[in-house]
Amino acid sequence: MKPPLLATLLATALAASAAPAPDNATLAGALTFHASFDTSLEADFSRSDKTCYIRTKTGLAPLALNDDVKLAPGAGRFGGALHFPKKGSIRPLFKDGGALGYNDPSWSATVSVWLRLDPDKDLEPGYCDPVQIVGDDGKKGFIFLEWSKNETPRFFRFAIRPLFEIWNPTNVQWDDIAFEKRPMVQIARAPFSRDTWTHAVFTLENLNDKSKKPSGRLWLNGQLQGAIENWDLRFGWKADAAQLVLGSAYVGYQDDLAVFNRALTDAEVKQLMALKNGVRDLHP
Repeated sequence: MKPPLLATLLATALAASAAPAPDNATLAGALTFHASFDTSLEADFSRSDKTCYIRTKTGLAPLALNDDVKLAPGAGRFGGALHFPKKGSIRPLFKDGGALGYNDPSWSATVSVWLRLDPDKDLEPGYCDPVQIVGDDGKKGFIFLEWSKNETPRFFRFAIRPLFEIWNPTNVQWDDIAFEKRPMVQIARAPFSRDTWTHAVFTLENLNDKSKKPSGRLWLNGQLQGAIENWDLRFGWKADAAQLVLGSAYVGYQDDLAVFNRALTDAEVKQLMALKNGVRDLHP
């Protein structure tokens, strides 16, 4: 007869070994976009256009690698990475067309990205937005991850700015609005480093929906940091105008950018972070 402690340990080990692996099918079914940046600026998977663009005076054009936007083979969280070696004016972007799923009746989505930098050492003065979702008019909606411009250490933020008259009815500068009165999540000491990758995930839920409460949430390294709630999050973009924009004044690395067509749950965010090979595990 086995000693009680040994029997308990053996039973626990057997139960752990028999536990099923996480089912990625549900996550995979919600995936609409993935850019690994292993060998190209182009997305690996998209329910719309895979091309990485840049704005020009005459419209959008495919973006070519250059001194401001590079690929860093082997430097990513998974394989290669997108590298912004200095503050530049070039902002890679991807069109919606189903990848972001923006719509007027009810919009929900999740954006996931890995970032590596030391904000206080690598970023130049001024605001820095590693990821933005923009439309045809910034006063009709604007979503972004942001580092503040003056504080040391810099604040890290996730903001959902709806129609201008909703969040800024008195027409004052963003800086002049009290933190608690902005539609954002703010973190004083976010876990970013040159030596390790940080997983950032934000969700959008029920934006533009007149029958449900809208919200947004931010996770860093699988830990919920806060929520944007009790706001009227109505946007006024044209249906086909949404774009996913990267690297506004950003200096550092980005990897494994992904979009999902709904707000992921807390458990799914942790599952996403734990994928052995990143988001490539969710598609062919």
